Amino acid sequence: MSFEREILPDALTAAEVCARHIATQLKLAIGARSQATLAISGGHTPQLMFHGLSLLPVDWSRVHLFWVDERCVPPDDAASNYKLAKENLIDLARIPEANIHRVAGEIDPKQAAEDYADEIRRFFKLAAGDMPRFDVVQCGMGPDGHTASLFPGEPLIADRAGIASAVYAPQFSQWRVTLLPGPLLAARLLLYLVTGDDKAQTVRAVFEQMTNPSKYPVQLAFEHQEGTTWFLDQAAARLLDS
Repeated sequence: MSFEREILPDALTAAEVCARHIATQLKLAIGARSQATLAISGGHTPQLMFHGLSLLPVDWSRVHLFWVDERCVPPDDAASNYKLAKENLIDLARIPEANIHRVAGEIDPKQAAEDYADEIRRFFKLAAGDMPRFDVVQCGMGPDGHTASLFPGEPLIADRAGIASAVYAPQFSQWRVTLLPGPLLAARLLLYLVTGDDKAQTVRAVFEQMTNPSKYPVQLAFEHQEGTTWFLDQAAARLLDS
């Protein structure tokens, strides 16, 4: 298991440090390949990170934006991860519309997942069986240990061949579209932004118990060959031994 872990005083500081790290990686990618790809998650803490990221000196005309997961709602719905990113990153940073690769949450979930996977294949010019290599994939973790929209016990946690899938989250009575483990594990940089006291018990279990992604899907991170980077606030990390 290989990872780097930064524990910051509070959620805002964790979000800001994470934003600076992402900006650095995007600039390196642009320098190396003339463009960069970033897949983002939703939630309150990423909202803080998005705003901070929008203020940093990144050439956003060269950044292509994707989503780790999306709720199956229209793009103007309050629950939409796209809407969150649009208001807190896309509009503020003036990312060109042509660089936005959103999930069509307003259509049938299975069709949305197929269309999203096809869009990724086209953009990355993938051959059959290949995985996209996003420059940065930013994930979070729920109090139950889920990441992306891969929840405990979800059979898709074992899927390493697919790119995206529709999943039903019964605890939310909601369909979602999520990237599958293959694209997460193929990313050049896989990072996690995790904050809040309600995550503390799970954070300790994730780092200190035996790896079992079926129980704690976020432990998929430990399969990443190049290692993952974690940004935690003190509240989330309070039960860790060190």
